[in-house]
Amino acid sequence: MHNAALRAAGLEGWTYQLLPVPPELFTATARALGGAGFRGANVTIPHKEAALALADEASPAAAAIGAANTLTYRDDGTIHADNTDAPGLMEAIGDAPHATAVVLGAGGTARAAVWALREAGAHVRVWNRTPERAAALGVEVLPVGGPLPEADLLCNCTSVGLGDPSKTFKQLPLSPDALHRYATVVDLVYRPGGTALELAARERGATVVGGLEVLVRQGARSFRTWTGREPDLSVMRQAVADPP
Repeated sequence: MHNAALRAAGLEGWTYQLLPVPPELFTATARALGGAGFRGANVTIPHKEAALALADEASPAAAAIGAANTLTYRDDGTIHADNTDAPGLMEAIGDAPHATAVVLGAGGTARAAVWALREAGAHVRVWNRTPERAAALGVEVLPVGGPLPEADLLCNCTSVGLGDPSKTFKQLPLSPDALHRYATVVDLVYRPGGTALELAARERGATVVGGLEVLVRQGARSFRTWTGREPDLSVMRQAVADPP
């Protein structure tokens, strides 16, 4: 996705690459990247909290969420941490209804989603298999065994959808027929062609925001920060929809 955007912007000599790093080497590796010529880095689980901790400065979003997914290496040698997951989510949602929201999950992605939705003025409730984890997000916790309430928006921040699609609604606390109660359904799982949740929600008339669109939006924010250029979103969408 990033390499496609770099080529489209004519940024010759720039490249985006994968660097697998075990947790015990993350801090040392991340600190060394600036001196090695890197302009920035995206950080995935399980490193997002460590990325925030090592930075010299953090954006208000990263500080409030407690996790960073974007590091920028400045000319003065300092490291800036940001969280583009939260604003990327809201850009992807756009004008779709979200005054009330139900968030599924309580991990790092859910923290970003809850923060972003609350900042946008939404009333947010969270469901998680472990209610204690959900309570740490500081919003209303939904009972594990009860039905989910109606809301403008349903946002899946669990990993359900990564595995066997036929098991999606056995693992989530709702049935496909319950999706008509949500005007907007967001699934942060990345799956070309859409997840089972996305497909079922679309069949029932909901506005659907897929994880790939959120991925593009948050990636575009990193791209702007590092390059100072506006990325071609259509090129980025094509790259994630049809990977090499």
